[in-house]
Amino acid sequence: MEFIAAEAQYTLRFINQTQKSIFLTGKAGTGKTTLLKEIIATTHKNTVVVAPTGIAALNAGGVTIHSLFQLPFAAFLPDNKDVASFFGSVKYESRASLTRHFKMNATKQSIIRNMELLVIDEVSMLRADVLDAMDFMLRKVRRLERPFGGVQVLFIGDLLQLPPVVKNEEWQVLRKYYQGMFFFHSHVIQQNPPLYIELEKIFRQSDTEFIGLLNNLRQNKITAEDVSILNEYVQPEFDLKKNKGFITLTTHNAKANAINEQSLKDLKGKSYSYYPEIVGDFPEKIYPLDEQLELKVGAQIMFVKNDLNFEKQYFNGKMGIIKSLSDNEILVSFPEENKTIEVEKYEWQNIKYTVNPNTKEIEEEVIGTFVHYPIKLAWAITVHKSQGLTFDKAALDVSQVFAPGQAYVALSRLRSLKGLILLSKLNMNGISSDEDVLQYANHKATEHTLKESLALETKNFLLLSLFKAFDFKELIQEWRNLFYSFKAEAPKSPKSKHQGWAQLQYEKMEVLNIPGQKFQSQLYKLFNVENFNIDFIAQRCDAAYDYFFKILDQVVEDLLLKIEEIKRTKKVKAFYDELMLLEEMQIMAVLQLKKVKQLLRIVAEGNEISKKNLITQDASVYKINKLVVVAERFRTEFAALIADETDSSYYENTKDKKEKKEKKSTIEETLILWKQDLTIYEIAQKRKLTPQTIFNHFARLIQAEEVRLSDLLSEEKVWALTKAFENYKDESLGELKEKHGDAFSWDELRLYKASLK
Repeated sequence: MEFIAAEAQYTLRFINQTQKSIFLTGKAGTGKTTLLKEIIATTHKNTVVVAPTGIAALNAGGVTIHSLFQLPFAAFLPDNKDVASFFGSVKYESRASLTRHFKMNATKQSIIRNMELLVIDEVSMLRADVLDAMDFMLRKVRRLERPFGGVQVLFIGDLLQLPPVVKNEEWQVLRKYYQGMFFFHSHVIQQNPPLYIELEKIFRQSDTEFIGLLNNLRQNKITAEDVSILNEYVQPEFDLKKNKGFITLTTHNAKANAINEQSLKDLKGKSYSYYPEIVGDFPEKIYPLDEQLELKVGAQIMFVKNDLNFEKQYFNGKMGIIKSLSDNEILVSFPEENKTIEVEKYEWQNIKYTVNPNTKEIEEEVIGTFVHYPIKLAWAITVHKSQGLTFDKAALDVSQVFAPGQAYVALSRLRSLKGLILLSKLNMNGISSDEDVLQYANHKATEHTLKESLALETKNFLLLSLFKAFDFKELIQEWRNLFYSFKAEAPKSPKSKHQGWAQLQYEKMEVLNIPGQKFQSQLYKLFNVENFNIDFIAQRCDAAYDYFFKILDQVVEDLLLKIEEIKRTKKVKAFYDELMLLEEMQIMAVLQLKKVKQLLRIVAEGNEISKKNLITQDASVYKINKLVVVAERFRTEFAALIADETDSSYYENTKDKKEKKEKKSTIEETLILWKQDLTIYEIAQKRKLTPQTIFNHFARLIQAEEVRLSDLLSEEKVWALTKAFENYKDESLGELKEKHGDAFSWDELRLYKASLK
C-alpha cells in the first residue's frame, strides 16, 4: 500500500501486534474501505467481518451481526432481570432471556471461540443495545468475563453519515439505560473505550477550498463565507436533460425512482431487460441491485463496483451512456474520454464462516452467488445509497434534508466544486451534525498518544499472548467435567467403559496446572521491568514449550485415537460431542504454544508481526501429521472396528474438509480448477456459478494469455470464427451474432474476440 498514511500504518500495527480495540474513522474519501481490505489480507489473526445490515455485510465481504451471534430482532436491555417480551408493539430481550431462550449452534460457537479479531463495518448504523448484546454473547460463549470475551474489535465507519435507526417507542424504554443510541453509548464502550484513530488524508478531493468547506459542514462550523461559496452553485432552473453526465442526489427514494423511470421512458428505442444469475443461497433481502435492470440506448448509467481487471476502466460511481444493447451484450460509452467498453458481469458472493478442523483457522465458504451487470440507471440516486460513491458531476436536491449529516454525505460525494449544481439553497437549520458524535470526536488520538500506546499495548499483547498460551485451567476443567460426567452413567452404559481412559487423560492434564501457574508468575516478573529482556524471555519460553508440549501432544494423540473409536460406536453421541469440544480446545492449546514461540522469535529478531511470518508450516500441518500417526495406530489397535468401513462414522459431518488456501481472485480460482482437468460445467457447479459466468472468466484468461483459444474450441470452430471476424471492426458482437445466427454461440464469439486482444 504505497499511499498508506501514518494513521493507517498505526492501525495495521495495532491490529497485528496488540490486543487493543480500535475505532477507525475518517471523512468520506479517506480510504477506510481500502484499509479494511489491507487489514484482512495481512493480519495473522482469525478474523470475522460483520455489519449491521445485509447489504453492508455483502459489501464488506462478511455476514450480518444478527446471523453470526444468532440475536433475535428485538431491543436489548442490558439487564439480568427478566423483562416483558413486548412493551406495546416492540419486542425486548435481556441477558436473562438470551441466556434462557437462545441456543447457539456448534458451528457458530466454534467460530466465536476461535475468533481473535472482530471487524464491525458501517459502525455508524450500529445501535448501542445491539453492541451490548454482542458483548454479552461473546463473554458467554467464550466463557471469559472480559470486554467482548477477550476478542479485539475493530470498529470502522464515519459517525457523521448514516445514524442508527431507533423507533420512538423503543427509545422510551431504552433511554432508561442509555444516553444515546450510537455504538459509543453502549455500556461496554463506556467502560472500555477503544483507541480512536482518524484517517486524515482525503483521496477523493484535492480542492483545498472544497475540503475546508466540507470540514466546516461536518463539524457544525459552517460560516457565512461557506454559505456564500455554496450559493454560487445554486441553479434552480438547471436543465439536466441538456447537461449530460450529471446525477441528481435527492433525499427520498420515491423521487429518485420517479426521475429514473421518467427519464428512461422519455428515450425512444427498444427497451431491454436483464436479470441476475443466482446460484445457491442468496436471499432477496441482500440483493446488491434491483433484480430487473431495464435499459435503452442513450440511458445514463453509473457503475456500482470498481473494475477488478488490470485496465481499471471504471470505478464505483463512474457515469456512462448506453451506446449499444442486445440480449447478451451491453456497451457503455464515456463521451468525455471518447471511449466505449463492453460491460462484464460482476460476481457478488454470499459467504458463511467455518472453522478449519485441522488448523482451527476461520475460513470463508461461498454459499451463494449473484451475478449481474454492475450498473444502474443514474439520472438520480438517494443520498443514502450514494455512500461510498464518487461523482465528477452532481446536481443536489437536498432542500428537504431529514437527518444530521445528509448534506455532508451528499456534498462529499463530489471530487470538486467544479462539478456541483445546487437545485435549491441549502437550509442550514436542517443539516447540523449530531452533537454527541462531535463530542465523541474529541477522543481522537494524537500521534504522540498513538506512539506511546503502541509501545505499551505491544508489551501487553506479548504478555497476554504468553499468559493465554500457558494457561491450562479451562482445558483442565473441561477434562475434569468429562471425568466427573461418568458418575451419572449407568454401570453398563456404552459410555461407562471409557471411564478409565478419561481418568488417565485428566490426570495427565492436571499435572500441568501448577507448573503453568508458576511459569505465568515468572513471566509477569520478567515483563514487569522497564527494559524487559526479550531474548531471555524467548529462551525461557522455549524451555517451557519443550516441557508442556510433550504432555499436550501425547493427550492430543490419545484423544484423536479415542474419537476414531467412538465415532464407530453406536449410542454414544453425547460422549462424541464432549470429545469433539475437547479436541478443539486441546489442539488450540498446542497451536497457541507454537504461535507464541514463533511470536517471540519474530520480536527478538526485530521483525514486524504479520500473517506472512507468524503462521508456520509446522503449525499448519500439526493436526494432519497427527492424524496420520493415529490412523496407523488405529489400524493396529482397532482392526475389528474398521472391518466395515461403510459405517465408519455415526456422528461425523462428512462434508469435505478443505485445506485453507490463500484467497484468490474469482478468475484465478477458475484457472486452478481448469488445471485440475475439470470441465467448464464442472467448474460452474463446484463454484456455485453459472456456465456463462465461467465462460466470461475464460475470455479474461485468454486475453491474459493464461489459456489458449485452442484449449477450449476445436480447430474447425476456430477456423470458422476466423473467417467470420475477417472484416470485424465494430465494438459490438451483436451484428455478428445476428448475421451468423446459431453457427456460433455468444460464448464462442466472446472467446474469439478476447483472443484478438
